[in-house]
Amino acid sequence: MLGIDVLESQGFAAVKGKRIGLLTHAAGVNRRGVSTIEVLRRAPGVKLVALFGVEHDIYGELPAGKNYSDYIDKRTGLQVFSLFSGKSRKPTKAQLKGLDALVIDLQDIGARSYTYASAMKLAMEACFENGIEVVVLDRPNPLGGLKVDGPSLDAEWVSYVGEFRVPYVHGLTIGELALMAAKAPGVLAVPETVRLKGRLTVVPMRGWRRAMRWPETGLAFLPTSPLVPDFAACVGYAMTGLGCSLGGFRHGIGEQYPFRGLSHLTVKSEVIERELIALHLPGLQFRRVAVPDKNSKPVTGLYIEVVDWDAWRPTELSFYLMKLACKLEPKNPFAAASTGSANTFLRLMGSTAFFNALKRDGAKVDVESFLADWRKRAQIYQQQTRRYWLYPE
Repeated sequence: MLGIDVLESQGFAAVKGKRIGLLTHAAGVNRRGVSTIEVLRRAPGVKLVALFGVEHDIYGELPAGKNYSDYIDKRTGLQVFSLFSGKSRKPTKAQLKGLDALVIDLQDIGARSYTYASAMKLAMEACFENGIEVVVLDRPNPLGGLKVDGPSLDAEWVSYVGEFRVPYVHGLTIGELALMAAKAPGVLAVPETVRLKGRLTVVPMRGWRRAMRWPETGLAFLPTSPLVPDFAACVGYAMTGLGCSLGGFRHGIGEQYPFRGLSHLTVKSEVIERELIALHLPGLQFRRVAVPDKNSKPVTGLYIEVVDWDAWRPTELSFYLMKLACKLEPKNPFAAASTGSANTFLRLMGSTAFFNALKRDGAKVDVESFLADWRKRAQIYQQQTRRYWLYPE
């Protein structure tokens, strides 16, 4: 049972008699696939008065990075406040006026650079500053709650694609991230007096365990964004997203297999396949795939299979792709990157030290030493964040 299901089973007690806003998107549905918007609109004793939209809007129809303005939702007649307008990602005092509580129902995918957790964090800050309660309806981390991997975020790179200074694969549900934000000093960008007075209610799921991946929940996976249409892409986002951010590697093959397919702008698939097989990356296999492009001409690439989930380290492939880009491309793409491109990459990847090593050493960069260090740090992080766990292993 998702947080919205538990809320309903409790007679909507956490929001009954309150004027509420709802921060949600297309994947915000109950276990029967009914939109949380509709569930709360029909909830007895609950007054849903406004909607708040994140990246891709409340119905998930806009491409990544596309700004949009406030509008009236034709389906519900409700005011939609855009938290992706290009002006501010944080709810304003005027937008929150008249609300007793802001309900947040967002499906995260377990990777730090996916912006929904950032939207939640900024909304929490605004609500705490304006004396408005936050109610987070919890949802599964599709990758489960035990995988933690990749570099943490250096303080200078905190941004909307990384509001939490956690490893790239963070191993928490969105409700657990909210608890960490509310309870750990320094996570929210508000004075300590404001944080301590802030009111947060997390409505936990029932029946979820940390070892569960999405298919084991029995729930349908709704697209969380246009390029994450299914669980396979969700797994791939953690695995190829960073490695395809700068340089010639591209995720997908033609228009298919977003984040799970792999191709390169100039290097042939058989060369990439040979290089990747030689790395012997734990838990992964690669198979060549050909698909038609928009003009019905064949496009080839590699599909990445996770054949051993326990052995698989989610972000490892990305960092070897960065090294391979230095080896296979005429110029080191990291050394040649403009300041703007480099900063965008660093906001996603998080580690200045690794970026500098890439620029300096190129194809000779010691990826394994960085990975080993990040694994040690990830273990410490996981022990420290157990205090926010809502679910058993």
